[in-house]
Amino acid sequence: MESLQAQRKNEHVSLAEKLYQQSHASHPFDQVRLIHHSLPEMALSQVDQKVSLGNLSLNAPFYIEAMTGGSRQTAKINERLAILAHRHGLAMATGSLSVALKDSNARDSFAIVREKMPTEPVIANVGAGVNIDQAKEAINILNADAIEIHLNTAQELVMPEGDREFFWHDRIKQLVDGLGVPVIVKEVGFGMDKTTVALLQDLGVKYINVSGRGGTNFAAIENRRNHEFDLSMLNDWGQTTPESLLEARSVKHPDVAIVASGGITSPLDVIKAGALGASAVGVAGHFLHTLLNEGDDALDRELTIWQETIARLLTLLGCHNFAELTQAEVVLSPELISYATQRGL
Repeated sequence: MESLQAQRKNEHVSLAEKLYQQSHASHPFDQVRLIHHSLPEMALSQVDQKVSLGNLSLNAPFYIEAMTGGSRQTAKINERLAILAHRHGLAMATGSLSVALKDSNARDSFAIVREKMPTEPVIANVGAGVNIDQAKEAINILNADAIEIHLNTAQELVMPEGDREFFWHDRIKQLVDGLGVPVIVKEVGFGMDKTTVALLQDLGVKYINVSGRGGTNFAAIENRRNHEFDLSMLNDWGQTTPESLLEARSVKHPDVAIVASGGITSPLDVIKAGALGASAVGVAGHFLHTLLNEGDDALDRELTIWQETIARLLTLLGCHNFAELTQAEVVLSPELISYATQRGL
């Protein structure tokens, strides 16, 4: 019999898949259009897809974002994802290792990622409430190249057994100052505002994943598990990823990298995120949906298509690399313009 925490991990995967179509009823990136220019003056062969987050080098501007781990079922999912990440030279983040810090039996479900990815960047993931020793332990379990510190107040407050105290500023600063790998501070799907981004920068954070509304919705997932009372009014809580990117770029320091995730479902979304200021893009729910519904071969093909399509889209925009996308021209929908105007962005 697996622990209650392991069973909860299985529930998360099951509910994430059940709610996948519902969460993509509207697509925030449809509110962003790219302007076409007919003279790109470059060749497809000149595109370099590599991006850097500090000393973390990624072979592509997108990576497999944090999803799961902690049970026998999720160990198999992590293994399948890691095999494909290795095949395509992609980075991969794991789900939260908090369960592995409490239950040693859960560690193999995460360690399998490094076993199958001996050369690609692996990103550990823990909550903002961990101390520095726990964070180092999480890094050691994976021999991780970086660590994500996730911010999940909305999820915890909906979760029946969730945390109810969120004093994270000092912890985040200690982790940034005390760990020897890049520290990415990440939302879990509710987006960030400019005040949060500015505060994280003041705490010394160099890598910020705004992870906006539009992808896996942990408020909705936890509400399905909550039999105490209904918090479905939070199903649309937070900022979308495009809104969050507009917030972030209004206050971003030049030496800080913004990562986008949340509702990324196509190579065009990756490009649009780059045009709005993202230095890299994480993809979780869409890849999980493909894996569970269509199988490993289908996701293998999709990853190939994404890599090839991104190169063509960069060429179409006259961009030799992902960083040059900040020069691409965009048109925002009236709704997004209204948001930006009201927010003073």
